[in-house]
Amino acid sequence: MIAGYPTTAQAANGKAADRFARDVLTGLSRHLKTLPSMYFYDEYGSRLFQQISELDEYYLTRVEGEILDGYGDEIARLVRARPLRLVEFGAGDGRKTGRLLRSLLEADLELEYVPIDICESVLVELTGSLRRQMPDGDFRVRGIVGDYFDAFSLLDPAAGRTMVLFLGSNIGNFEPRGAVAFLRAVRRSLVPGDWLLIGFDLKKDPAVLSRAYNDAQGVTREFNFNLLERINRELGGDFNRRRFRHEAPYNIALGRMESWLVSLVAQRVCVPGVGRSFAFARGEGIHVECSYKYAPAQIARLAAAAGFLVRASFFDRRRWFVDSLWEAAPGT
Repeated sequence: MIAGYPTTAQAANGKAADRFARDVLTGLSRHLKTLPSMYFYDEYGSRLFQQISELDEYYLTRVEGEILDGYGDEIARLVRARPLRLVEFGAGDGRKTGRLLRSLLEADLELEYVPIDICESVLVELTGSLRRQMPDGDFRVRGIVGDYFDAFSLLDPAAGRTMVLFLGSNIGNFEPRGAVAFLRAVRRSLVPGDWLLIGFDLKKDPAVLSRAYNDAQGVTREFNFNLLERINRELGGDFNRRRFRHEAPYNIALGRMESWLVSLVAQRVCVPGVGRSFAFARGEGIHVECSYKYAPAQIARLAAAAGFLVRASFFDRRRWFVDSLWEAAPGT
């Protein structure tokens, strides 16, 4: 049976609100304005992302599901450990993870599943979904509300063998140096022999990428605009979305998709919750997200730089995506 679900809030609501205000103030005060993509995922934004993951153009969820369906048994065989703690960063709705959980349970592994997500309502929905999918599954679930870095202090190396899941293309949201720093932090929270299963969106035809981030229904555009609406709701901002345009180009030189909210007019936006206003020139953009695309050689270099050994790579049939299984190297 699935054990009870205690949700641990790593930061009080007030602390989280303060951090949101601080990050908005810092990002919009820069010469090149930015907003952290982690703030896409309030309750409404999380629902929008679920819609994005079901779009025909958004291949990423579909191809990674293909990988986990096709290679779940092999992953379970390689990772085989009793007990095994499965820690997932950015769990979301858990649909893909459910496939892997089934494979691990069928391999007779004793599991504790620790999903971590910034949105508490998403974690509650995830637990209900697991109960419906696997009513006979013998494992415990302990959800944690917080961002990735909140989780590191909770990974107790003495608790048994751990496998961290970082699925989707979440690592692509980090700048290259930030990706190395983040993965080194993951490695420091593990012991030699622990595992990391990490997803990478691979470099491919830019036309395929452009369709995925500029869907015909405009759901991705709404997902991006929700960031401005969130500032209005929570910080009293007066952003007028009709004065901005969503753009998602592919930067060939950097090998990444980019998401921008571009001001259509010269304007000033007031955000009382941070105590100031911000001027926008016509054509000036707010950079809200990047999604780096990787080549296999880059993935190998990243693993080595972060203190991991690549043990297996699982591709979809088109080789558009890879889930790479890394082992925490000794002596790091």
